[in-house]
Parts: sequence; C-alpha cells; structure tokens
Amino acid sequence: MPDASGPVATELPPPVPMERRRTSRRVSPLLRRILLVNMLPPFLLVATLLYLDQYQDGLLAAEVQGLRTQARIYANGIAEAGVRIQDDRATLVPEIARPLLRRLTEPSTGTQAKLFDNNGLLVADSRVREGPGGAIVTEPLPPPSQPGPVAGVIGRVYERVLDWFPRPRVRGPAVVVDETPGAPSFDWQPDLGPDRREELRLALEGGVNPYVRRTADGRLLVSVAEPARRANQPVGIVLLTREAREVDQRVMEIRGSVLALFAMALAITVALSLYLARTLASPMLELAGSAAAMRQGKGRGGSVPAPLMARQDEIGLLARALQSGTNALWARVDSNERFAADVAHELRNPLTSVRSAIETLRRVENPEQQRRLLAIIAEDAVRMDRLIGDIADSSRVDAELSRTVSEPVNIAPILATLAELHAATRGENDPSVELDAPVSLVVRGVEGRVVQVLRNLLGNALSFSPPGGKVRVRARATGAVAEIAIEDEGPGIPEAKLEGIFDRFYSERPQGERFGQHSGLGLSISRQIVEALGGRIMAENRRNPDGSVAGARFVVRLPVA
Repeated sequence: MPDASGPVATELPPPVPMERRRTSRRVSPLLRRILLVNMLPPFLLVATLLYLDQYQDGLLAAEVQGLRTQARIYANGIAEAGVRIQDDRATLVPEIARPLLRRLTEPSTGTQAKLFDNNGLLVADSRVREGPGGAIVTEPLPPPSQPGPVAGVIGRVYERVLDWFPRPRVRGPAVVVDETPGAPSFDWQPDLGPDRREELRLALEGGVNPYVRRTADGRLLVSVAEPARRANQPVGIVLLTREAREVDQRVMEIRGSVLALFAMALAITVALSLYLARTLASPMLELAGSAAAMRQGKGRGGSVPAPLMARQDEIGLLARALQSGTNALWARVDSNERFAADVAHELRNPLTSVRSAIETLRRVENPEQQRRLLAIIAEDAVRMDRLIGDIADSSRVDAELSRTVSEPVNIAPILATLAELHAATRGENDPSVELDAPVSLVVRGVEGRVVQVLRNLLGNALSFSPPGGKVRVRARATGAVAEIAIEDEGPGIPEAKLEGIFDRFYSERPQGERFGQHSGLGLSISRQIVEALGGRIMAENRRNPDGSVAGARFVVRLPVA
C-alpha cells in the first residue's frame, strides 16, 4: 500500500527559567499598575480642588470691598466732625479726630484704624489711647486664631501639595497680595522718602491699592487707605487694617471637605484596586504557577485550577486554553512514546530475522540453502529500509503542515490525473477506476499532501479489489465541506477494526500478497494529513441489499476554500 510522509517535531524548546512566585512578600507589578492608574484620577481631582487660590481671591475681594466701604464711612465722619474750616481752607483737628476715630472703631474689635494728615504724619491710632495719669496705652490686637491639630495637619498637607504645582494668582482689580511672613505694615513715617511721597500723593487722591499680607504669626491682614475730604479738599488719610479670619476659616473648611472626599475616594479606589488585583493579578500568578508546574512535568490533566477554568471571562478562556494546550502536549508526548515503542517493535522483527539468517548461514554449507538465506536477508533489509522511510515520513507530517500555509487546491484535476495514470498502467485483469467528480472542486490544503492522501486511498482500494473489479471515486461539495468517497469491491473491513485500521503499523492485507510489502503507516499518515488540514477521514463497509459486505468505503471531508 502506498504510504505518506511528513515530519513531527517531537523536541520541545528548552524551558525558560522562571522566577518562583512569592506572593506573600512581594506586591505584583500588575497590582502596582492597577493602583497607579486608579489612584491617579483622585489625585488629580484633589490637586484641582485644593487649588483654591481663585476662591480665596474672591473672598479677599469681598473682604476688601467691605473694608473699603467701612474706611470711606470713617473718612467721611472725620471729614465732617473732625475738621475746622477757616478762610475756605479745611484743617484737620487732632483733638477732635482722635476720640472720634476710637469711637468709630469700637464695634469692630478686630479692626485697627490710623489717621494721617496731609504730610503723612500719624495723627490718631484706634489702638492707642491716653491712660490714667496721661500715660499712653497701646491695645494689642486679639491673638491670632490657632487651628486645631486636624486643621493644622490639613493646612500643612495642603501647602505641601500646592508646592508641587505652579501657583498663578487670578485677582480682581486693585488687589495686591504679599504673603511674605513679616511683611511691613502699610504705613507712613515722618521721614518720607521719594517713594513714600508718591505713595502719599496716591493715597490723598484715593489711588492706593488695597494691601493683603500674611504676618509672621500667621495672621491674614487686609489694609485699605481712603482720603478724608471736606469741600473737595483732602484733610487726611484713614488707614484701616483688619484680620481676615473668616477667609482662612472658610478656605480651611473647604480644604477639609475636599480632603475628606479625597480620603473616601482613595479608600474606594484602593478597595477596587485590591478587588481587581484579586480577580486579575492573582489568577495570572496562579496560571503562571500552573505553567511552571507543566514545565516541570507535574499535573498532567489537572494542572490549571478548576475554579479558574470555571470562570466565564477572559481569565477563564485563558485557563481553558492553557489546559487544552497542556492536554494536547501530553497527548503528543504519549503518542511519541507509543510511536517509539511501535517503531522498536516493528524493527525488531526484521532484525531478528536477519540475525537468525546470518547465524544459520555460518553453519550451512549447502549453496542452495545459502542462497535462500541471503535472499531472506535481502528482503528483510529492503523491508527495514521501507519501514525506516515510512517512519521518517510519518514523523515529518505534523511539523511540515504546521509550517505550511494552507492554500486553495483544486482536487478535481488531481483525481482525474490519478484515474488516467491508473488507466494507462493497468493490466488486463487489474481493477478499473470509475470517476464521478465536478470539473472544479477547490479545498483548502497543501497540494502535495492532498495528492499523497488520495493516492494512498486509491492504491489501498485497488489492492483490495478483485481482478476485473471496479473502484469508484466520487467527489462533491456539501455546504462548506468537500466530500471525496473511494469505494472498492473487496472483502471489506472487520467491524471491530473500522477505527483501528488508522493506527500506526496496523496491517490487514489481501490474501496472496507477500508479507512485508507494506509498513502499515499509509492510513495513519493519511489521517494525520487530513486532520492537520482541518478535515476528517473515516472508513465504513458497503452493504448489498441482503446485508452482506459489498466492499469498503473511505470518506474524506476537507473544508472548501
């Protein structure tokens, strides 16, 4: 029987060293990536929300506007009650202005008012009064508000976070902020320099910007200067300074709320990250451990944990694919082991025959017997050569087909060529071939291997057909499959061997054929080729109307291109 060939790559690539897992002592890289990706949005959110300078500027602008209104009221009151007009000239009267300024500022305990004359000299200070015996007493400002421990921590965290970002300030008109600790007070001194004179002129004209500063002890102070006018004549300058405690308190409240929301979002993010790590990273590590166990030869059928294979997601698909690949690999290993054992068994018979013939040849002196023994040795040598060739052919099939890309193959002319070749070489009593196939029937495969399968099956049918019999070859397309059936008129196949005839080294030959003419690998190689091309091959018996066996039928189904 004609046989086929093709390599099988039985050697596996060398194992890749794999680091042993230490899940209890080491955070997986996937978990770190999940945490980083999930925690980045909350951090960006908190950085944006903590960036409260614009909100703080709005509060400061409102504070400045209120303080400026208050300063104008003070300036108008002093211009009306603390000024003497003589010869159409308005003059500030310090003796009247001082008590008046103190009376005006009494309701505002956190406000300090100063009154300067047109030369920039201090006339009155709401925090300075005359005590008993004419002594000058200065009333200190209320102590700065001290944040609680939590607020202090929040403030420090906030400032630390803001240090990471540039801090452009968006301010309303006429607002100047100096947050340098210990910044000097808005004031004029008796020894006026050129800069102070210009500042004095602007103050008398009402053109000095409000001044906001942060002192060394943490106070946020707002200062505004308003001119006091009488009869359109400037008589002095009222300087009001107030601690903007409510601004700090409101900003701190918002910071605390934002940080609380951030802490909650961060906790949820970490919990979700751990959940994702448990459902993604941990299964990946388990699959990696299973792959390592497979490499070490442990766990043939149950290498992958059953819970992972039961999952209905991508992890489950990967686990099932890994287990399927493992099963296929072990099946290939077992098949190679059986193949090696079968090869050893098949080669042992002719080797034993050759050895016996040689030992006998040494003792026999009869020339006729020596010629017979030499003929036996020659036949066994030819048999072993054929057997080794078929074995090599069988071992190459899988590897060759795995490297070869399937292409459209028209099997109709192949069948026609095989039929014509048999018709041209058949003897007088040899079986004939009857072909029933369409003009074109294209399948996906490798042309050389498809020809090998069809030649093997046709040669097998011809060898079992009686003299003068017929071998019928029919081909047709049935949906997405092309079906090729080869029928003979021989004795058929034993019912118990309909599957066994495709095993390696199985041989069921016609009567009268000399032993050792075939290796028993032809049908096995044909099944290898057909299944590697995504098709199926099967054997069955043809029946007469009375139920008797009319011959054998081999059916090959290949996917249509």
